[in-house]
Amino acid sequence: MSATKTTKKKATKKFYGPDAYKRNQHGLLENAEYVFNEDGSVDWRAMIKDEFLYPNKGWFDMRNMSMPSSNEGLEDKQLLIMLGGIKEIAKMRGYSSVDFDVDNISDGYVTAKCTIQWDGNYESSSTTYTDVANATLANTDAFCAKFLETIACNRAFVRCVRNYLNIHIVGADEIDKSKGAGQAVDTSSGASTITSPTDLLEKTLREKHGVDSFDDCKNVLRDLWRSKKYQNEDATSWGAFSDIPVKEARKLIAALS
Repeated sequence: MSATKTTKKKATKKFYGPDAYKRNQHGLLENAEYVFNEDGSVDWRAMIKDEFLYPNKGWFDMRNMSMPSSNEGLEDKQLLIMLGGIKEIAKMRGYSSVDFDVDNISDGYVTAKCTIQWDGNYESSSTTYTDVANATLANTDAFCAKFLETIACNRAFVRCVRNYLNIHIVGADEIDKSKGAGQAVDTSSGASTITSPTDLLEKTLREKHGVDSFDDCKNVLRDLWRSKKYQNEDATSWGAFSDIPVKEARKLIAALS
């Protein structure tokens, strides 16, 4: 009688959900493959999946160039990243809270400040990072104009994650979708029209800090410098609100909020 040889199948470990979020002693996910920069920091840009990236049609339209059919060979400035990609990379980095401060400045103009409490890892200890964005009837399309608060929050969140993690691809939620045709705004109340972060800064200083002139603004800048909430040596060369760069206006709005 011939003996029958039996082969035992190797048992497969059942996947357990919480294992997907276990972190090692460096604060990195154990089940993720990371890409690193030469200085040893995580290259968060390289961690974004291609499925969340697509060509920035507006970039090519402005230059009368044909729209590529894929992302292959495109530079970061020629791409857009979906909100889903930002959410995934933020979850991978690790955070404990996300807070929003929304302000309806005037009819058709909403600002949102997003503050993220990032978990500590080998790159940095637990830290808080804040960024600001707006949504107006002048930079959204007819559909999005109905949800300015939501659009402003999404933009602020995307900007907060991108800037903290040094991802230099514009978020799809951040771009101006008005196509140059702003929606009608009711100005019967006499409210001034706000079209830029600099306008918003001037309005914030006037209404919340009693600033009536740029000389008064300089006093506020000095107070911010002394409190270390905002320090910029270039501010000494500013002689009017129009001299304040858009990027610095956003920082000032965050510092004043």
